[in-house]
Amino acid sequence: MPGRNSTVVTEFLLTVFADHPHWGLPLFAVFLGFYLLTLLGNCGMILLIRQDRRLHTPMYFFLGHLALVDICYSSTVVPQVLGVLLERGVVLSRARCATQFFLFTFFASMDCYLLAIMAYDRCVAVCRPLLYVAIVTEKARWVLVVGAYVAGFSSALIRTVTAFTLSFCGNNQIDFIFCDLPPLLKLSCGDSYTQEVVIIVFAVLVMPACILIILVSYAFIVLAIVQMRSSGGRAKTFSTCASHLAAVALFFGTLIFMYLRDNSGQSSEADRVVSVLYTVVSPMLNPLIYSLRNKEVKEAVLKSLSRPKVSGRS
Repeated sequence: MPGRNSTVVTEFLLTVFADHPHWGLPLFAVFLGFYLLTLLGNCGMILLIRQDRRLHTPMYFFLGHLALVDICYSSTVVPQVLGVLLERGVVLSRARCATQFFLFTFFASMDCYLLAIMAYDRCVAVCRPLLYVAIVTEKARWVLVVGAYVAGFSSALIRTVTAFTLSFCGNNQIDFIFCDLPPLLKLSCGDSYTQEVVIIVFAVLVMPACILIILVSYAFIVLAIVQMRSSGGRAKTFSTCASHLAAVALFFGTLIFMYLRDNSGQSSEADRVVSVLYTVVSPMLNPLIYSLRNKEVKEAVLKSLSRPKVSGRS
């Protein structure tokens, strides 16, 4: 690239909100609080699903995996952000940056796949209630989840290998909360057309494909709700699906803003704020969303909280 320093970059300087150094400690407290809430909420969700027999259903089977993925997803980014905020910058080797990019891509892909699978599960439950147990069997559940893990791993591996065959030169500073694709592409030098095409193709296979599955599933759900004669049945069905829709809107809305638009401009403050939403806020809010909008989860929480009192009286 003309005018760019030809020095080859072998390590990256990761900074977060470098233009606002006085934000360091307040942001550290915020990120730490969000991370602890993420761990508490998602671990609590997994324990509830394992302990309460009423939650041993396909929907909560998928929700349990979503909670596990959210823990790993957040843990890939937030602990490093905390270190960057404390030290006002962290130097990452090329291998460490590639590892973080792979893990982030893997768990983000898994979130997309699981949300799509959960939409399909709700579609079958609403549109084919009598055949639901026969369609979404234990074997079918495991096939869907294992398939999602394999697809997520394969996509992340190919995208990581493709991204890190690029040559990086000149400025090695990444003013972002982690090693993500848009800031990395800005540091690349030479012809990156082939790598960008491969990366975009696999992005299309993950995000838009999952969005399409969700839209089609909810189109069938809406048609089924409209045809219901009971207003109580419509309200119950909508309430069951509302929590999933809220999680989908938060996660995919921020991802679309980041990845399905022109990233030719410099990394902006808005990009960093949006990246916080889908890497930190979304995993933290998912357990809360499913708890507040779901009667079974609220009853399981109340049951688990009342157990010590009952045992103490006896």
